[in-house]
Amino acid sequence: MRTRHYFLIGLTLILTNFHSIKAQSQDYTPPSLPTIPNKVFNINDYGAISNNTTDNTLSIQNAIDAAIKAGGGRVVIPAGVYLSGPLKFSSNLNLQIDSAATVRFLPFNRYPGGLKEGISFISGTGLHDIAITGKGTIDGQGSPWWPYAKTKDARRPRMIVFRDCDRILIEHVTLTNSPMFHIAISGKTSNVTVSGIIVRAPASDDPVNPSHNTDACDVTGKKILIKNCDISTGDDDYTCGGGTSDVLITNCKYGYGHGVSIGSPTKGGVSNITVENCTFTNTECGIRLKSDRDRGGLVQNLTYRNLKMTNVGIPILIYGTYNAKDRDYRNLQKLTPEIATTYPSAPIAEKTPIFQNITFSNIKATVQPGKRAGLIWGLPEAPVDNVLLKNVEITAENPFGIFFTKNVRLQNCRIRTKFGTNALSITNSEITIDGKAVK
Repeated sequence: MRTRHYFLIGLTLILTNFHSIKAQSQDYTPPSLPTIPNKVFNINDYGAISNNTTDNTLSIQNAIDAAIKAGGGRVVIPAGVYLSGPLKFSSNLNLQIDSAATVRFLPFNRYPGGLKEGISFISGTGLHDIAITGKGTIDGQGSPWWPYAKTKDARRPRMIVFRDCDRILIEHVTLTNSPMFHIAISGKTSNVTVSGIIVRAPASDDPVNPSHNTDACDVTGKKILIKNCDISTGDDDYTCGGGTSDVLITNCKYGYGHGVSIGSPTKGGVSNITVENCTFTNTECGIRLKSDRDRGGLVQNLTYRNLKMTNVGIPILIYGTYNAKDRDYRNLQKLTPEIATTYPSAPIAEKTPIFQNITFSNIKATVQPGKRAGLIWGLPEAPVDNVLLKNVEITAENPFGIFFTKNVRLQNCRIRTKFGTNALSITNSEITIDGKAVK
């Protein structure tokens, strides 16, 4: 009876969580989860040795290959520390990293391919029904790689790379100090769930050991759920590119990093994204939408709600000038209406970035000293269109900039700066505050 009782409790929690997601976003259908055979392949049975010197690449890959030969299953990393080089994933496979286990990249001077090749640690293309689970850790030992971030032709490994895959689950694992991106999922991918993970790397401006381009969770595709994650890193905390739709990001905690982003490549379009019930602390940006004329597309139908931001660099940032060369245009914190109006226009083309139909509601933010309350900066030929800010409270030193926009509406907002409440910095924009036009 006790076993049945616990089963019913677990089932109730699962159903409660499912219905909670549905209630939060009525039009959102959660992604399909992978189905993986319940066969177990323990890496110790294939010769893996727990220490901080043995190269276990072959042993772990042999366990993976045995699972593949058997039609799939769980490859288990038991308690211990296991050094490894790059691993090739396959369909119908779950890499289960137990709670006291750490899989550690081979050291910088032993990692295959080095800076010349930048071989990804875990990778697969065209797969289905794949998972990385457990409460253990993957440690990228990235510190020696980070100084090469701006070195021409240097290539650094990414931690988890899947392309053109279906039914992906990454759950409960801790990912630390990748040489470059921690999770990079791209291409024609669908049904991705990232749940309860922790990602840690130093901030990009860390005075002792900065990490660069250590994005936490880059997921491009269709039907994506990111929930209950705890992320602090040296670049985008989340980002996606063109070809992305039907995304829900919910109940996540974000620390250092560039915030929840879209772009910069948005060719192929981005649509139907909801970000809700998340916190941002010391984050460079809260919400960041970025693109440019050489990589743009239609970005639309975005909802950001129930967000709390503390000591962020800029709570809301939308701009289509990501590759601007002139320093005056690149300094977004000090961009003035006068500078913005000098940005040259161009004909609308296939790759013109277009942002439209965006809602921000129930957002509270405090901003770092000397920083601005926000910036929405459209292109002269493609103003940002149809933006609603409702119940938004921001406390900052410098005003919210709104440049080259159409149909921006503030309802019951309190944007407090040294210039007053709702004292915006405006040019070439159509704006109303509580129904009254602002010029």
